[in-house]
Amino acid sequence: MCGIAGIFHTQGLKPVDPARVARMCEVAAHRGPDGQGVWTAPGIGLGHRRLAIIDLAGSPQPMASTDGMAMLVFNGEIYNFRELRRELQAEGAQFHTDGDSEVILAAYQRWGVACLPRLNGMFAFALYDLRQRTLLLARDRLGVKPLHMASLADGSVIFGSELKQLMAHPSLRREIDPLAVEDYLAWGYVPDTRSILQGAEKLPAGTYRLLRHDAPPSPPVQWWDVSFEAREAGSDADLGAHLLHHLREGVTSRMVADVPLGAFLSGGVDSSSVVALMAEASAAPVKTCTIGFDVSALDESAYADRIAKQFGTEHRMRNVGAQDFELVDRLAAMFDEPFADASALPTLRVCELARENVTVALSGDGADEAFAGYRRHAFQHREEQAQAFLPQALRGPVFGALGALYPKLDWAPRRLRAKTTLLSLASGGEEGYARALSVTGPDSRDALYTPDFKRLRGEYRAEQPFVALMRGAPGRSGLDRAQYADLKFYLPGDILTKVDRTSMAVSLEAREPLLDHRLIEFAARLPERLRVRGMTGKWLMKDAMRRYLPEDILFRPKMGFVTPIAAWLRGPLAGEARGIARGGALGRTGWFEPARIAALAEAHIAGSSDHSRLLWQLLMLDRSLRNLM
Repeated sequence: MCGIAGIFHTQGLKPVDPARVARMCEVAAHRGPDGQGVWTAPGIGLGHRRLAIIDLAGSPQPMASTDGMAMLVFNGEIYNFRELRRELQAEGAQFHTDGDSEVILAAYQRWGVACLPRLNGMFAFALYDLRQRTLLLARDRLGVKPLHMASLADGSVIFGSELKQLMAHPSLRREIDPLAVEDYLAWGYVPDTRSILQGAEKLPAGTYRLLRHDAPPSPPVQWWDVSFEAREAGSDADLGAHLLHHLREGVTSRMVADVPLGAFLSGGVDSSSVVALMAEASAAPVKTCTIGFDVSALDESAYADRIAKQFGTEHRMRNVGAQDFELVDRLAAMFDEPFADASALPTLRVCELARENVTVALSGDGADEAFAGYRRHAFQHREEQAQAFLPQALRGPVFGALGALYPKLDWAPRRLRAKTTLLSLASGGEEGYARALSVTGPDSRDALYTPDFKRLRGEYRAEQPFVALMRGAPGRSGLDRAQYADLKFYLPGDILTKVDRTSMAVSLEAREPLLDHRLIEFAARLPERLRVRGMTGKWLMKDAMRRYLPEDILFRPKMGFVTPIAAWLRGPLAGEARGIARGGALGRTGWFEPARIAALAEAHIAGSSDHSRLLWQLLMLDRSLRNLM
């Protein structure tokens, strides 16, 4: 696991200052404390910070190919590098290291960009071909590893693992993209379709770009996608056995490391499944860690403790409380872009706890997206069935009117939170799902914006690219399209960004075995009844794991990594809630109506409404703007 950076000139072979590349690497030193390197040639500069995981002493970067005609900087892990190495050796390739970086170089020189589908792993890399004088930028299938880039006025393209590395270049203009602010208010993060800074962008997951010195940057080329169009045949038992095989492959392939390895354990289905399969494959006790909360209703640590005892792990636990709010400025700095998933705070804490004992930790991320584990998936499935019985001409007026009248009961038990469902039934499936996934809906956003910001935003709405993604999804049903959009939009934008930044901030490598692409592709072919059964999501995965995990772990209501931010903002952090509207970086923008924000804060503190997610969004936006500007 590492950090990469570079500069490439698309208008000739102008020299690259190695000190500038080194500075771009230096600001991401946390990603790689074990080594650093810079390589430059006419028109190109590559930089690297290394966190040594495999071949600890033998794979420094930037790395040259055996013949010296290709140079690589690479962030990630290739889990099948040993199999590829044997295949390449059989065809005459020679190797001088025992790591995976040299395998990427040899694979590229043997197969060109066609090497990408052969790589099983998480990666973002830059590979310069000295013969062709081209730069290949590539990102893994699901977007586990990030890659930011920007085109500058002098014709150069700069890139790095984090946005702060681009900001270290003096020619990058720090102008906020108002459409990214609209995106952020809708989703709680800036998705991969945009960047908070105008002119910057993110290489989409599963794509590559090939840059030349005598041509403007070409658009990304998609080299991988997942399809929900086919369906696996077979009995439930047979498909469950196939699923368990893929789960084991995903876990065992990610247990290869030359440094101490452990796992995050929340006590939910996903992390418990990973720990169970690690324990099955390991001769030594698995090292696990979990985070508890000072609000007992949201604390799952007792479930994690049960799983730890069941599998005999070396388990450690630490509590998160309102005092940890002091991390908010640190969070804003590590994410660069505004990021309002409040679970980032406990995720950082659990990464810190893990790093005390291990350098690599396996997580349970990805199963909800792959196997339809979110409540919204079950609702989407049922709503599509209901929509089939009523034409849109009837659904729109009837459910739209009911949804408009029904209060938004965020504080109420789940069975009474009908407003979103009614509005989803009134609209099309894609619009309804976008509404269910969004943090702040279009009406609420409009109520916050000033007339000046609305003019900046124009006709754009954050839901538009998401709805377009769903409509173009390769799938048969609304559930297929919803999961596809989650895998392509929500997963890389929120979940994987959160885990990458918080883990790398403490120089910890996080691996996601449930995002093995073979498992993802198999899950996408499962019949819907094996994904959602009644209101139970991830049905086949839960059924397959019965031999390992108790029923109350498998089938208890999903909680997620929930942070008690609502209670904190009514209690010890009430002053922070009131302060959002009183100036600061956010107030100076002129984007939001201060009186409206103040009213939301007072209503939340009084307990008459729950506006915690929106208040947290605005708070994190304020902190991010301080860093960005």
